[in-house]
Amino acid sequence: MPTKEELLAAKDRVVPDVIAPGLDVLFCGINPGLYTAWSGHHFARPGNRFWPALHLAGFTPRLLAPSEEQKLLRYGCGVTNLVQRASVAAAELNANELREGGKLLERKLRRFKPANLAVLGIGAYQTAFGQRKVKLGAQSQPIGETKIWVLPNPSGLNANYKPAEFAELFAELRRAVQTTQGT
Repeated sequence: MPTKEELLAAKDRVVPDVIAPGLDVLFCGINPGLYTAWSGHHFARPGNRFWPALHLAGFTPRLLAPSEEQKLLRYGCGVTNLVQRASVAAAELNANELREGGKLLERKLRRFKPANLAVLGIGAYQTAFGQRKVKLGAQSQPIGETKIWVLPNPSGLNANYKPAEFAELFAELRRAVQTTQGT
């Protein structure tokens, strides 16, 4: 476990994207937390529900550790963030950072052309893309050729959803991916 000093030293660090052209799904977090930045791996904080939800939804054949994030590419998935810099909490981000992050994300989508983007956080999606009424699930407006999904933020701080509910929401996306692939 990192010390408080080590965590604070990770503030503003960037965690590299796990991305490749033509992915089935690019998952997009809000921004890395300090534990994630310290570790250098996405969704690394113990208690984060991203990795269990991916596995339970059928995106991965087994539960991956954050340090195995590059294996996501084998399964047609990747990970990025709206805002690259790490912070203690996403609440530290301002609306301008989120909007700028949305513009950078749009450029990534046009370059890498994933079939689906899953933004993990309703509020961040609303702010980044200027949307007012957003519900979880598939969104009506794609970005370029990429279909957009909004899923709950898997942070352990988001107590609104239980692990099984996360898995079911992720599984809805997985079923949509399989339907478009014809499998």
